Amino acid sequence: MKSTPSSPSFDTPTPSVAPKGAIPNAAVLIQRWQAVKARVAQAALKAAREPQGIELLAVSKTFSLQDIVTLKEQGQRCFGENYIQEAVEKIESAKSFSPMKDAQWHCIGPLQSNKTKWVAQCFDWVHTLEQLKHAQRLNEQRPAHLPPLNVLIQVNVDEGPTKAGVQLQEVLPLAKEIMGLGRLRLRGVMTLPDFSSEFDAQLAMHQRGQAVFASLQKELGEVQIDTLSMGMTQDLEAAILSGSTLVRVGTAIFGGRTEPTQD
Repeated sequence: MKSTPSSPSFDTPTPSVAPKGAIPNAAVLIQRWQAVKARVAQAALKAAREPQGIELLAVSKTFSLQDIVTLKEQGQRCFGENYIQEAVEKIESAKSFSPMKDAQWHCIGPLQSNKTKWVAQCFDWVHTLEQLKHAQRLNEQRPAHLPPLNVLIQVNVDEGPTKAGVQLQEVLPLAKEIMGLGRLRLRGVMTLPDFSSEFDAQLAMHQRGQAVFASLQKELGEVQIDTLSMGMTQDLEAAILSGSTLVRVGTAIFGGRTEPTQD
């Protein structure tokens, strides 16, 4: 008999979930989400692209499961989480909400070796893969009853020595290694350049990301490599113009946080 992975056990309790209809400012949340959807559609049209070809990832870190359920009921399917412990607690709690059955959970925070087990067991996507050892751990820890874990290579398009992400010349070798891991499915790349308020500077950085993505498609095939995770609240228009297929938006949907944030 196949054993199923145990549920995570953390020191802090699972967050409480407010009853449906008790969410403060639920109408405001929905309005913001609709406004972001409109921004994405408008940016796609300006780029002569189909809006349906661009996925909106709602970055829900630090916000409640009830907020997530509210958006899921409106049609938002994909949610991004940075903090593994917080995310796993939400994912476990979400199983009791019928609207959440087909939600997709994306890990967009840094990977740590002591947390890969929970990422492998609980998430559908990982955007921040930059080390072969983490890929190997995720592959070994991905339960056999789940489909392969979708992964993106985080690319350091700024080429700064202290920035997270793979250096440009290391992307293809890492990609080829990942392709040999049967419990992972390499889908493309993710970028997180330093923010600039200048549209042309945003465009230049995102075009670097697009060039890496196009190169990977040429080497490995467009069917395999189909996702370019690029663009956030402040720069999604430049990202979409540069070919992003997935934008990660938190602040414009959920509002400000009490911590520094990049989404």
